[in-house]
Amino acid sequence: MSKFTISTNKRYELVDITSKVEEKVEKAKKGEGAVVIFVPHSTAAILITENEANLKKDWINFLKDKVEGYNFNHNKIDDNADSHILSGLIGQSKTIPFKNGRLERGTWQQISLVELDGPRRRNINIKIV
Repeated sequence: MSKFTISTNKRYELVDITSKVEEKVEKAKKGEGAVVIFVPHSTAAILITENEANLKKDWINFLKDKVEGYNFNHNKIDDNADSHILSGLIGQSKTIPFKNGRLERGTWQQISLVELDGPRRRNINIKIV
């Protein structure tokens, strides 16, 4: 397993981590398999989507809209229940196959860290199987 760290700048943010994951897969020098991308945080997630500025804004607006107006019990403790709930819905990991050291992803599929409680430093764990 390997890992890397990303610093985020906003409360809600999508950060493209595709090149970092690709780098880890290439360095592993494995012919074929799968890579598991996992963020060990309950207020962040991993998403596969197009890394286009307006689509990223659309994702953020959509996610905020889904939790707006709720009176979450957890907010009495930490005021970030929305972040925990969205992280759980999106998921903290994704698995992508690779062949000849290259991710088998679609042209418009990039891997994003979804920050839901930033700004923070986030660890991303990579496991090649």
